[in-house]
Amino acid sequence: MAEKRSIFEDVGSDTKPAQTPKGGLIDGTRKGARGAIRRWLMVLFALVVIMIAVGGLTRLTDSGLSITEWRPVTGALPPMGEVAWEAELEKYRQIPEYQLQNKGMTMSEFKVIYWWEWGHRQLGRVIGLVWALGFFYFLLTKKIPNGWTARLLVLGGLGGLQGAIGWWMVSSGLTGGMLDVASYRLATHLGLAFLILGVIAWFAMLLGRSDADLLQARRAREGKLFGLATGLTHFVFLQILIGALVAGIDAGRTYNEWPLMGGSFVPPTAFDLEPLWRNFFENAGLVQFIHRVTGYLLLVFGVVVWWRSRGSGNSETRFAFNAVLGVMVVQMGIGIMTVLYSAPWQMAILHQFVAVLLYVAVLRARFLAQYPKAQSVRGRT
Repeated sequence: MAEKRSIFEDVGSDTKPAQTPKGGLIDGTRKGARGAIRRWLMVLFALVVIMIAVGGLTRLTDSGLSITEWRPVTGALPPMGEVAWEAELEKYRQIPEYQLQNKGMTMSEFKVIYWWEWGHRQLGRVIGLVWALGFFYFLLTKKIPNGWTARLLVLGGLGGLQGAIGWWMVSSGLTGGMLDVASYRLATHLGLAFLILGVIAWFAMLLGRSDADLLQARRAREGKLFGLATGLTHFVFLQILIGALVAGIDAGRTYNEWPLMGGSFVPPTAFDLEPLWRNFFENAGLVQFIHRVTGYLLLVFGVVVWWRSRGSGNSETRFAFNAVLGVMVVQMGIGIMTVLYSAPWQMAILHQFVAVLLYVAVLRARFLAQYPKAQSVRGRT
């Protein structure tokens, strides 16, 4: 029978209560090197942004089909010597782009487009190497916070998938009389790049605050605003995909007027192709028209979301949505100028870069709606 104890009896030194980690159970889990992992992710983020820009320039310079083989390992080395260069040019001579568009191209001209594509692929290898070195270093040194190993592994898997989709895209332009890669495959390739960029950005934002801080912040989440920001994220992503379709068929270099197209709101050649579905992917007038209309609708929805954000009690959240609207207006202006000047490569790349800024700005606003920062009564965070 258990010995009776007085309710006033002091707890003896031989009785030790269960130890609760300082700061609570959440802070007691393995925190890992959150700051170092975040910096590593920011390096990856910068590399992916550069990769998107280089990919855009590769497309604008018609360089994407200059390397006709997928050699993930041996392809890291460029041709060594004139014999090797002649062999690469001979392979290029076998595809429709050379035969129908670039026939008679000199070696010096070929080297220009070859180096663009080789640089694009090489940058992809560098990104993969930076991910692998960082991931396995943090894994082997046991510095990955609890619950983050699978997330970082998935990020690497998306990178590997992107390489495979890149070749799937290039292969579409090597046969069948194609002068460029299939536009829908280009959109898939660019879409996955932005998905990877978004995942990296979201992870970096999460790692920028402690688990305890995030848990506390989530209790003050603004559910409706978060839902609207999620919808805006999807809308921006859709517009980016449509923009890739525009780039894939050089649709930005047709109907170089605004706000009309060929003297009317809907371009007169919108449905000239047969069968009907081809127009939505291959008709330059219709594809550009869809991109324009989607841009108008996106701006309207962006204003609605911004207006709703004005009711937020958090000053930093409101500022984040102000930034979204500002970037959106700038992006629309750049888009109009790109059309009016027949999409010169400088403006086309600027348009793509601002798309990155807009995408990240929306993600930032969405994150703050989900995890608003604590602030004083005066509104200071």
